[in-house]
Amino acid sequence: MTAIAAAAISGTGTTDTASTESALSAAPAGAAGGGSGSAGGAARSGPDSARPDSARPEAAPPEAAPLETARLALGGMSCASCVARVERALTALPGVVAARANFGTGRVEADFRPPASRAGMAAALARAGYPVVPVTVDLAVEGMTCAACTGRVERILKAQPGVAAATANLALRRARVEAWEAIPPAALARAVSSAGFAATPLAEAKPADPAAEERALWRAAALAGGLTLPIFIVEMGGHLVPAFHHWLLANLGTTLLWTLQFVLATAVLAGPGWRFYRKGVPALLRGSPDMNSLVALGTLAAWAYSTLVLLAPGLFPPEARAVYFEAAAVIVVLILLGRAMEARARGQAGAAIARLVGLQPKVARLEDGTEVPVASLLPGQRIALRPGERVPTDGIVAAGASAVDESMLTGEPLPVTKAAGDGVTGGTVNGTGALVVEVTAVGAATVLARIVALVGQAQGGKLPVQALVDRVTLWFVPAVMAVAVLTAVIWLAVTGDVARALISGVAVLIIACPCAMGLATPVSILVGTGRAAELGILFRRGEALQRLADIDRVSFDKTGTLTEGRPKVVAVEGPADLLALAAAVERQSEHPLAEAIRAASPGGTTAEGFEALPGRGARGRVAGQDIAVGAARMFDAVPEALAAQAARAAARGESTVFVARDGQVEGVIAVADAPRPTSAAAVAALAGMGVTAAMISGDTPAAAQAVAQRLGIAEVHAGVLPEGKLDLVRRLGGAFVGDGINDAPALAAAEVGIAMGSGSDVAIEAGDVVLMRPDPMAVATAVRLSRRVMRNIRQNLIWAFGYNTALIPVAAGVLVPFGGPQLSPVLAAGAMALSSVFVLSNALRLRFLKGVA
Repeated sequence: MTAIAAAAISGTGTTDTASTESALSAAPAGAAGGGSGSAGGAARSGPDSARPDSARPEAAPPEAAPLETARLALGGMSCASCVARVERALTALPGVVAARANFGTGRVEADFRPPASRAGMAAALARAGYPVVPVTVDLAVEGMTCAACTGRVERILKAQPGVAAATANLALRRARVEAWEAIPPAALARAVSSAGFAATPLAEAKPADPAAEERALWRAAALAGGLTLPIFIVEMGGHLVPAFHHWLLANLGTTLLWTLQFVLATAVLAGPGWRFYRKGVPALLRGSPDMNSLVALGTLAAWAYSTLVLLAPGLFPPEARAVYFEAAAVIVVLILLGRAMEARARGQAGAAIARLVGLQPKVARLEDGTEVPVASLLPGQRIALRPGERVPTDGIVAAGASAVDESMLTGEPLPVTKAAGDGVTGGTVNGTGALVVEVTAVGAATVLARIVALVGQAQGGKLPVQALVDRVTLWFVPAVMAVAVLTAVIWLAVTGDVARALISGVAVLIIACPCAMGLATPVSILVGTGRAAELGILFRRGEALQRLADIDRVSFDKTGTLTEGRPKVVAVEGPADLLALAAAVERQSEHPLAEAIRAASPGGTTAEGFEALPGRGARGRVAGQDIAVGAARMFDAVPEALAAQAARAAARGESTVFVARDGQVEGVIAVADAPRPTSAAAVAALAGMGVTAAMISGDTPAAAQAVAQRLGIAEVHAGVLPEGKLDLVRRLGGAFVGDGINDAPALAAAEVGIAMGSGSDVAIEAGDVVLMRPDPMAVATAVRLSRRVMRNIRQNLIWAFGYNTALIPVAAGVLVPFGGPQLSPVLAAGAMALSSVFVLSNALRLRFLKGVA
């Protein structure tokens, strides 16, 4: 479930984060209930069959709103009786006329009119234990230039029927919609496009070309600069070289000079600067002004005033007869330069994901030497890899041996040895050996494609800290326009100087920079999650960055996380056939200790009637004997000699497994699982960041304590059963690190679930954060990176808000009565352009973040 969906539902139909988390994530109701309906077809239910007569709605009056039909996908429908419960939950709502649930498809249709709503129905279904499964639609949206634009796109999308939530991302130029039911992406795109943006469904959009956008902006800035330069020389030259200015006036005259400035400034505004009017004026007329509107108003005001002075000088007193064509033209030049630099920085910010996409080759060589496009490969086909070639797609080595460089995916610098039966991942680089690889996954199913999708999903998310920006941008641009008008009125009233009043108002319009506020959070997420992916750390959700930065405790699962996860049998105490009997039972077990016992006794028989007892052990029949293998708590009594042997092994950090024959414990097997080489350093690094490390283990207290002492962990929770691990993680709080497969419930329950995997074997969907290599040090790197990203975001927000708070009053001339400065429109334009560049440049520093060594 996405964070957007988790914040989308409330009982009243409004977006409310606190009350809606449960609405999409509530567990299915477990109570049995009667009802009609079949597993394969739709059961029909209405007011007459779903509730008593007293609860039936009255007949709708003729003027009642027309009926609507909602078609919702549900989670938790596990049996035919769920159909009746779903229908009863809906028809109990005022305004719902009928409901038809279908167990086979997991969907429900409901006919309704106000006061019923899709949000209200979703909340009722969640309370009944059948949460609505939201539909996600992604759009590519061009034309967003500031935080006001993203807010307007979000408001437009949220107003569409069936939409639960929407977020727009200025850095990615995308919008994501969470809907109660399937909505044609083209309809959403049309709604956004009608507001002046260029929106298309993401699946149909052409790949973004930041370089082309940057080149176009540089060309526009160069053209505007060439046209503005003569104006600037004429106007500013008079201040720098008065004699030159007097010569121009004497030889050309004021009227001709102003006419030339008028022509050139008009060309700048109507040519390179037209983009501001094309977008800003319609937005202003719709009552939703943005940054383009501010620029359009400011430059048009300066141009219009100057034009009137030129064409009708008699309208103004002699002291007010001045032109400001250079201000209008230079403002356009500076803002275009700022946007060109912004486009370059945005392209660099997304370079990490672009590099990941570029890892996959375009062509693959089949085993017979034929070259085919990678897109045409099918599972089961065999491809040949020469030394040094990049692996085109995921597969299993069918023949050959080599060392494969997986650093681009896992961040692990050392090549990994691959032989027959080992998996390889698309995008990695073959070493010095030749390999024949059987394709197992292609296209969107490959690890590389899933990583790219995962990083893109995280980059498109909104952090909780963004809520403040969203609230401010609702009123920021209208407030700036009001301040500009007030500034002009006050200056006019106090001084009577029309030109001074106009220029002060224009400076306020131009100095305001909502784009810096809009970029402050998403660009840091974009760069931070991209850098994390290069280090082998995947954030599945953007908000996990903020939660991980705030944690002060990390709980580690022991086996396979802090330890190698490849235990070996180091001692056997008991009859000669003890190990073989235990191996016969453990051949059907998936426990890591079982694997060690099987490896110590290869071949042999397999037990009959195998039964696994989670948290205790396993049992079965071998050669007519009941054999049980497990922890001491599995047995009623353990001989003192074997118990003492187990205690001594546990003191050495070894795990012990007792073996019983026909109910009598006859021996003990000691298994050792060595700690990972970086575990102790990771614990120390976390401690240096103020994060307490804890260990959670199902092993004996003595064995767990022995490992913990070697690693420097003071807090140990041993002997924890699988069901107890979930409760313990909830009670301890903080982050939990597990293998992503056996620890899925605990990972889901933690504030931040960190799943540790190994290259292609990683369980990408397991946690909030996924580590692509089995290295505890990556946990410390993830914490450090999340804190750096959040610090970067705070710096950006402080700058964006501080800049506007400090300079808008300066531009308005508040400091002038106290002998302070007042910014001219030209300086205001330069400051505004540099504001966004500062935010982007600050975020780009995250590209150089190093992992914890």
